[in-house]
Amino acid sequence: MAEQARTAAPPPGGRPAGPPASPAARPLLPAAADGVELVARFFRALGDPARLRLLEFLLGSEHTVSECVAHIGLSQGRVSVHLACLADCGYVQARRSGRFAWYKVADPRVADLVMLARSLAADNAAALADCVRITPDPAQQP
Repeated sequence: MAEQARTAAPPPGGRPAGPPASPAARPLLPAAADGVELVARFFRALGDPARLRLLEFLLGSEHTVSECVAHIGLSQGRVSVHLACLADCGYVQARRSGRFAWYKVADPRVADLVMLARSLAADNAAALADCVRITPDPAQQP
């Protein structure tokens, strides 16, 4: 912690002593504990298979709740709860038109995130399948 404080403060004169650190040398996560918690919450929002399926469905175009229900096969109430979670966390946004709410992905970077996650999961499929520290989703249990 003290070393972080030493490296974070600029030297006298306000200019760094050497060249800027490479991106690999800089920490990727926020230094503050609440910043790391925020990033963890960001990923927890994606920790439900139904929410991931909804996100993938919404990547192509906007859809109504009814279309989302038909696509993932859950009740309208469950889909609405998942969409509300995704909207509250900033992944999707709703557009009201009459009696209908149309949902779409709020940020195009979400597509990159989903594709990168799929790629990493595929590359690590055996390790993820054998992982005993993360319990399986109870909804997926027989």
